[in-house]
Amino acid sequence: MTKPLAFIIEDDPQLSQIFTIALEDEFNVQAITDGKDAFERISKESPRIIILDLNLPSVSGVEILSKIRATPHVQATTVIVCTADERQAETIKDMVEFILLKPVSPIQLRQIASRLK
Repeated sequence: MTKPLAFIIEDDPQLSQIFTIALEDEFNVQAITDGKDAFERISKESPRIIILDLNLPSVSGVEILSKIRATPHVQATTVIVCTADERQAETIKDMVEFILLKPVSPIQLRQIASRLK
């Protein structure tokens, strides 16, 4: 059986790797480090789950989130925002399923993703 697709949109290479390890048992994980790249990939692919940092180079996480919610084939995708900016997270809380404040526990992320698979 093929694993569902997960995007990790995070520009910090260390965090991206930690999130990948946390999800790779349950998902086919693709790490994306640039907002522009994420914006383009969302147009073409349909991940089951997206782990999204809000502060990204090129295109912000908020812009990416708006595109996700406006694009029919990914509208229902589960989005977990991982951010250190609690105030910014508050402004988008109605557009996402989960908000995890950094530092994020890989165990917590794995448990949430496993339930959503």
